[in-house]
Amino acid sequence: MDVTAQLLRVYQVDRQLAALESRLKSAERFLHEQERHLSATQGRREALQSQLRQAKASAANIEGEAEQIKAREESLREQMNAAQTNKEYKALLTEVNALKTQREKREEEALALLSTAEELQGQIEELGKQTEERTKVREIAAGERKDRAAEIKERVEQLKGEREKAAAEVPADVMAIYVELREQVEEDAMAALEIMDRKRHEYTCAACMMAIPMEQAISLLSGKLTRCPSCRCILYLTPETADKITPAQSKR
Repeated sequence: MDVTAQLLRVYQVDRQLAALESRLKSAERFLHEQERHLSATQGRREALQSQLRQAKASAANIEGEAEQIKAREESLREQMNAAQTNKEYKALLTEVNALKTQREKREEEALALLSTAEELQGQIEELGKQTEERTKVREIAAGERKDRAAEIKERVEQLKGEREKAAAEVPADVMAIYVELREQVEEDAMAALEIMDRKRHEYTCAACMMAIPMEQAISLLSGKLTRCPSCRCILYLTPETADKITPAQSKR
């Protein structure tokens, strides 16, 4: 078996492994997406809960201030009833009116904060429902990911064993070239030579569809490691293509 055929066995196993692992990666991406959505929903809910606490605390403080102002007003009104002169009465009245205006303003502020708190509470409850829904979807996604991992585990282990055996038969320098290509282009590390026009000896690389010189196509027949001059992937011949480009005298 020539070096290209040896490497092709490794490549074909890698393709099978990639197909199986892509199913698991798809489930993992879905799970990650649901976890991200759940985390974002929980984050918004926590932020609103913090705003709600602040709004309620501020409203309570302002209501307390309004009560203090009201108590001061009542005290001044009692003093007004006991005023000895008109001047003293008017001075107290002016102060009462100022306090009343101040109190009403503070009460309006408290009401606005309580209204905001009510709106925030509604939003928090809605996000609570969304969190429950997201949690259920996340649990489903986690279950699917677990099932996918279990489904492919045995086959993945089997294929890894096959790959290790196949890779051991490939020369180390050739394997290094292949591994580097896999890291760069993944599934396009190897590509079949395709015949565009047999009579004109026109060939192309199945990966990039660029022309392959006839000399390189012929070199494949001798088992030499041959790379596409355009995309640099490692070329190989299918049995059908090899049969078509093999010189007639070689078939005898």
